[in-house]
Amino acid sequence: MTAILSPQESAWPPKLGAFLSLRLAFFTSRYDFLKSNFKTAKDEVFKFNILQHSVVAIKGEEGRKTFFDNKNLSFTEGYKVLMGAAPRLQDISTGYEEQENVTWFNKHLLMLLNRNRLADGGYRAVPRPRAPALATKTDFCGLASPVVPILFADINEQMELWGRSGSIDPFKNVYDLVFLMTARMATCRELTQDMAVVQRLQCNPTALLLPWLPTRAKKDKNAATQELFTTVDKFVEDRKQAKVPSSDAIDVLLGQGLSNQAIVGFILGTMFAGVLNTGINVCWILLYLRANPTWQRDVTSELKSLVAQHTDTTSSEPLHKRLSAIPISAWEDEMPIFERTLRETLRLVMNGAALRRNIFEDVEITGNGKTVKRGEFMTYQLADAHLNSKIYQSPNDFDPDRYLPGREEDKKEAFAFLGWGVGRHPCTGMKVAKMEIKMITALFLLGYEYDLVDAKGQTSTSLPRPNYNDIHQARPIGEPCYFKFKRVVD
Repeated sequence: MTAILSPQESAWPPKLGAFLSLRLAFFTSRYDFLKSNFKTAKDEVFKFNILQHSVVAIKGEEGRKTFFDNKNLSFTEGYKVLMGAAPRLQDISTGYEEQENVTWFNKHLLMLLNRNRLADGGYRAVPRPRAPALATKTDFCGLASPVVPILFADINEQMELWGRSGSIDPFKNVYDLVFLMTARMATCRELTQDMAVVQRLQCNPTALLLPWLPTRAKKDKNAATQELFTTVDKFVEDRKQAKVPSSDAIDVLLGQGLSNQAIVGFILGTMFAGVLNTGINVCWILLYLRANPTWQRDVTSELKSLVAQHTDTTSSEPLHKRLSAIPISAWEDEMPIFERTLRETLRLVMNGAALRRNIFEDVEITGNGKTVKRGEFMTYQLADAHLNSKIYQSPNDFDPDRYLPGREEDKKEAFAFLGWGVGRHPCTGMKVAKMEIKMITALFLLGYEYDLVDAKGQTSTSLPRPNYNDIHQARPIGEPCYFKFKRVVD
C-alpha cells in the first residue's frame, strides 16, 4: 500500500492523509501498511490518524529504546486501540492507576504459576470466605494437587481423540491444546471438562479488527463480553458454594478474598494473554522442526535424554506420566537446544506491531529530537528488529545457532530480540508459556511420527510463511497445512 503524503508537508513528522482506506489498512494489512509507508516516508518516523487519534510509527534502534523503555508510554492504554476502545485524552488512566492494575495482575498471576504450585501444588493454608449460607464454617486450601501431571493428562486425553493415525490442522488441534491448558491453570476442573463452555470461551476476535466501524461485530461485542462474564462467573459461584475447596485456581483466588468480578476479569485476561501467542508458537515450532530434520533430531534427542535422566527407563507407565515426573527445574534448565529453537521460532513468527500511548508529558524520541505529544499513540513493528539483516545474518533462515556464544546476533543492538517482551514490560508468564510449549512439543515429538502435508495429503515441498498482516494470530499464508501423523509411543 502506498502512503499518501502531502507534498507541501514541511513540519515533522511526515503525516499520512486521514483517508478511510489508510485507516482500514492499519487493521487489515498492518505489516504491509507500516512497511510501505516507511519506505515512502524515507524516515524512521511517520504519523497518521485513526479517527481523532494520532499514531506515530517508529523504527530503528533509538526509536526502539524509547518505545520499550520510556516510563511515560502506557502498554495498557496503547492496546485499547486494538481492543476497540476509543478513549478521549481526559479519559486516560494515570500512570499510578495503570501501575497498580499491572502490579495486582502480575501478583496473582505469579502466585498461580509459581514453580512450587506447578510441581507439587505447594502448601498454602488460606482461610476462604464463605457464602452467607455457609458462613459457620471456615475452609482452608491445604496441600494442593500438582498441576503439571494434570496438564499432561489433559493433553494426552485430547491427543487420544485424534486417533492412532490421521491428519490434523495444527493451527486448530494443537492450538486448542494450549487453550485447554491455559484454561485449566486459570480456572477449575469443572469448567475445562465442559467442552461446550471451552468452545464458547474461544471467542471470535472479528470485532477487534475494525473497532470503530458500526458493524454487526461491533454491536455484538458487548453482548459477547457479557456472555463470557456470565459463563465464567457461574463456575466461580459454584466453587464459592462448594463445601470442600479444591486446589484449582478459582479456589486459590477465592482464598485471597477476591470478588467474583475481580476473579472473572483476571481469568479472561490471563486466558487471552496466555493463549494468543503461545498457541501459535507451539504450532510453528513443530512446523519448523519438521521442515528442518537435523533440528528435529537434536531436540528429540535432548528430550529423550531428559526422560532417561529423570525417570525410570524400565517403567511401563504411559509417556505422559513419565514426562510429568520430570522436575520443573529440569524442564527450565536442561534444554538449551530447545531454548534456542524456540527463540528462533519466536523471532521468525512474532513480527506484528506493538502499541503504546503517551499518557504524561511529551516524549522525545532518543537520538533524533522528534517528539511524541501527550495523548498520541505509538506503534513499533517487531520485524524492524527480528528481520533486520544488519542484526541477523540471513534473517529469513531458521538458524537457532545464531544465539550461541561467539555469534549472539540478538545482542548486536539494544532490544534486538523482543519475543518475551523487553524494557518496562517483560512477559510475566514467560516461564509458564515456555513450559506449555515444551510439554506439548515433548509429547508430540516423542509420541508421534509426522509429516507436513497439504489439503490433498501430499507431502509439502515448501514450508509455509507466517502471515504478518494477521494482527492476532500469525497463521500461514495461503493454503492450510496439515500434519499427517502416526502414534508410535503410548
